[in-house]
Amino acid sequence: MKILLRGVALAVLLAAAPAVAQTPPNVLVVGQIAEPQTLDPQVATAVNDFRIAVNIYDGLVRYADGTLEVEPALATDWEISEDGLTYTFNLREGVTFHDGTPFNAEAVKFNFDRMLDENHPYYDTGPFPLSFNFAAVDSVNVIDEFTVEFVLSEPYAPFLSNLAYPTGLIVSPAAVEQYGEDYGRNPVGTGPYRFIEWQSNTRVVAEANPDYWDGAPNLEAVVFRPITDANTRVAEMLSGGIDVMVEVPPDNVDQFASDAAFEVYEQAGPHVWYVMLNAQHGPFTDKLVRQAANYAVNKEALVEDILQGTATVADSPVAPAFNWAYNEGLEPYPYDPAMAEELLAEAGVENPSVTFYVTEGGSGMLDPITMGTAIQADLEAVGFDVAIETYEWNTFLGIVNPGLGEDADMAEMAWMTNDPDVLPYLTLRTDAWPEAGGFNSSYYSNPEVDELLEAARVETDIVERGNLYKAMQEIVYEDAPWIFVANWKQNAVTSAAVEGFALQPSFLLELADVSKP
Repeated sequence: MKILLRGVALAVLLAAAPAVAQTPPNVLVVGQIAEPQTLDPQVATAVNDFRIAVNIYDGLVRYADGTLEVEPALATDWEISEDGLTYTFNLREGVTFHDGTPFNAEAVKFNFDRMLDENHPYYDTGPFPLSFNFAAVDSVNVIDEFTVEFVLSEPYAPFLSNLAYPTGLIVSPAAVEQYGEDYGRNPVGTGPYRFIEWQSNTRVVAEANPDYWDGAPNLEAVVFRPITDANTRVAEMLSGGIDVMVEVPPDNVDQFASDAAFEVYEQAGPHVWYVMLNAQHGPFTDKLVRQAANYAVNKEALVEDILQGTATVADSPVAPAFNWAYNEGLEPYPYDPAMAEELLAEAGVENPSVTFYVTEGGSGMLDPITMGTAIQADLEAVGFDVAIETYEWNTFLGIVNPGLGEDADMAEMAWMTNDPDVLPYLTLRTDAWPEAGGFNSSYYSNPEVDELLEAARVETDIVERGNLYKAMQEIVYEDAPWIFVANWKQNAVTSAAVEGFALQPSFLLELADVSKP
């Protein structure tokens, strides 16, 4: 596909050797942590992919700048019925998709029916793993061209927040019909940038949408480059090959912060980094062994020495950023090797042999190889025999998301979410085992946790809803289905020439207001 960037000599950038390339004026080059899996936002699960998608698409609503509060986007306003079951959205008129087709209520209905209706003609363009977010939707009804109604089967507290999450972004029905299963390589939205090309393992290019309903972007184009190796990303940033680098290695934060040629950004958000433990097969089927693993790992050392203070120690599947739902009464499992050995002895387990899946890098994974190696050493110090298997990020997701099964006992994972419901609901419920379409790859199951999570979903009183999550956290803490490791403060670095850049609590990378004179 020919790249048209209204006079920008992007070919200079693309032809130059990466280590010496200088980025063109008014074109922003972003160093991503991995190759995207898909640019279909309803199929994607990784923040790495979402960082691109939010610049190509819009949702009915979006997060207000600097918050997780919802504001209008493709919907100008909405009404909620007194019983909490009906949401009626008035849509923005005069908006078109990048392929020239109109955005309207029929397009909205197409998007959600495609995810939720197994009989929809384009349901087979999935799978749609995060459609869990809209499981309460009973029907989507077109009232008129610019009015659409969602009818829920039960009150669902996170509904508006989930609409703002990338799974709720609106894709072009005509493009889905044209490309079918290949739509994820040919994305069409209504957003500030329109997709131009995707060269595998090289770049994704999007140019400014001059007709964007919220005002044309300042930049002429954005280039997303996948650079898996963190040291290579740092070298590219230092040499001028990229303008923005996300997920700066802790070792390099001070280096960039002390150099006037760069600007470092930090933003706390709802992030949890953990190690899932196989509760279906192997030694971690025993709660005592799972607790032993939590006592064995020196998480303070991981956070202070490896992550160099860019995170705090985690103790829960709910991040502290959700202060109304986070259980402050919990304390992280202390580093106590003697207790770990005592629990292993009580369980009657001697030198348990475990396989540990570690990724080379991925969304929010925080120096995963170094962290994995340190966790391995701590576990081996109390008697575990740990074999690490390392995989590229997308390969890693491909073997972990279907479930650990009998092949692995542990796997690293990180989630960045928009609501305290998302992570535990998709990863800790019995009905979220991979065979049911969820992400409970460790096969943890506790009926009390299931009941609390289901109750919290339909509770509209925020205080009571928070209490339900806090009760759930106490049970999960005791059951220890994970090694709770860290809550990250996300970071990024830009060249000093970049203006208008900001990190968001949602961990999304919104570039509509960025400029580079």
